[in-house]
Order: sequence, then C-alpha cells, then structure tokens
Amino acid sequence: MRRRRSDTAEAQDADASGVPEGASGEDASLAEPDGNGSGPKRAATTAGKGRPTPKRSESERRRRQPYNAPKDRKEANRAYRERDRATRSRRSEALRRGEEWALPARDRGQARALARDFVDSRRRVSEFYMYGLLVLMVLLFVRTPMIQTLVPILVLAAVVVMAGEGVLLGRKVRTLVEQRLPGESTRGVRLYAAMRALQIRQLRVPKPRIKPGDSY
Repeated sequence: MRRRRSDTAEAQDADASGVPEGASGEDASLAEPDGNGSGPKRAATTAGKGRPTPKRSESERRRRQPYNAPKDRKEANRAYRERDRATRSRRSEALRRGEEWALPARDRGQARALARDFVDSRRRVSEFYMYGLLVLMVLLFVRTPMIQTLVPILVLAAVVVMAGEGVLLGRKVRTLVEQRLPGESTRGVRLYAAMRALQIRQLRVPKPRIKPGDSY
C-alpha cells in the first residue's frame, strides 16, 4: 500500500511539471516552458554546410599520391640509377651555369666570381698554353737534331711566360677584390685566377659569363 501511494504521488508530480515520467535531463530541458508560458522550448537547429561530408576513405585517397612500387630488386636498382643520373645531370648543368648551390667549395664566393670574370674579360697567352704543350709533345718525337735542341728551350720559355703572367694576374685580381669587395677574404684567389687562365676558354667550368672585351 505504501509503494502504490508513493508511485501515485510521483505520477501526479510529473503531470504537474509537464515532463513525462522516465524522461532524461535533455528531454526535460526541452519540455520546460519558455518565459511567456506558451509552451515548451524547441531545440536550436544548426545550419548545414550545403554539401555532404566526404567519407574518411575518400579524403585519405585524395591525400595519397600514386606510387608504383618496383616489382623486384633489379627494377628498384634501375630506377635508383635513373634518378641518380638525372640528379647528376641537373647538377652538372647548374655547375656549368655557375649557380652557387652546385659549385664546389673552391669556386664559391663573390671573390672567386669576380676573379673568373676578370680572367674571362680578355684573351691571354696562358689560355693557349695547352695548345703549345701539345705541339711540343709532337716535336719530342721528331728525331731532327735541331728540333731536339730547340724543344727544351721552348719548354723553358713557355714555363717562364706562364709563371710571369700568372704572378701579374694574381696581383691584379687580389687588388681588384680588395677594392670592390672590402672585407672579403682573398686567400687563394691569386692561384685560382692563374689556374683558370691556363684552361682553354671553351673548357672552363663554370663557363665564362662575359665575352672578351666586355666589362666585368
């Protein structure tokens, strides 16, 4: 009898509050009357995005990039060699153009670039040294007494001329770097300029940026 009376009292309280028995807290909050007492509140609605939400699998498939794994070790090695060849070719082209990132340590820096431009700005006797050396090597095989006597003299004269021009060129390059690039290190720039002057113009690396007679 006591349980029935308590159940009856709870049902009467629920009817008085307008919330059905057993409703959750969220349902109860929706059933509460508004300030005007006109009725229960309605849940606020959220505006949609205007398009359906993509599935997770579709989003991951869009982010992935196509990758074809090699079938075996031989194909993987071939693909690696092709990539390595392409990388070396790109670096070699950039080196010939004189791009800073591809230059070795001995060619980097503004001082070395200025030295290259100074050497390339005019024709010099040193750049024909290699041609003369080839001629002297051919003359060594000529068994004529006069030629055999003349070859050592020509070799000595070529060495003296190359050494003298190299010393003068190194001094000019060092003075030029000190004037135009104050504070820049001139260590090794004289030898660098002299060695570049000995190279054939078409074979110089990096290749000349200016032609003979142009200003540097």
